[in-house]
Amino acid sequence: MAVKIKLKRLGKIRSPHYRIVVADSRTRRDGRAIEEIGKYHPTYNPSVMEVDAERVAYWLGVGAQPTEPVLAILKKTGDWQKFKGEPAPAPLLQPAEKSARPSFEALGGDDEGKGEAITQKKKADKKDEAAAESESTEA
Repeated sequence: MAVKIKLKRLGKIRSPHYRIVVADSRTRRDGRAIEEIGKYHPTYNPSVMEVDAERVAYWLGVGAQPTEPVLAILKKTGDWQKFKGEPAPAPLLQPAEKSARPSFEALGGDDEGKGEAITQKKKADKKDEAAAESESTEA
């Protein structure tokens, strides 16, 4: 029985995510797996690659063959180089933590309410002008 380390697709139509699984080479892509040994989320920025290094080393040691996409993931995480005895690659880019938006008070906002609008309504302006004209004509 030939064993492969391959990707099992999950998720919706346009938002795929994968599990890295060990399965018989004759099973279909999303078929039954022997063991799940990792995750891969390509749509996240940066993409998420989580691999159980101990289990990968075991399966590679007993002769499991990784598919091309899994081999690329294992090379990025450094598990393939560890298995082959080569120097480790540069560390992966870790996602930067999002800073919380500054609060209203931190920006210097006033808590007191104004009570009325800054500009008056046009109808009120016309009434005031009419009242002012009538006062000026009477005087």
